[in-house]
Amino acid sequence: MADLKITLIKSALHREPRQRAIIKSLGLGKVHSSVVHPDNSATRGAIFKVAHLVTVEEVK
Repeated sequence: MADLKITLIKSALHREPRQRAIIKSLGLGKVHSSVVHPDNSATRGAIFKVAHLVTVEEVK
């Protein structure tokens, strides 16, 4: 199973509190920070909610 590298490309400031909470729960803080998470349905769901703020790459 592959992992996903998630990078924050836009600030979460001035966004809905729910979106800010999702960004924080993914472990992202500052713009251009990156984290690696397993590719599962929970991670995909969180990414879907904040897709306009992040980029996603598949990592082997």
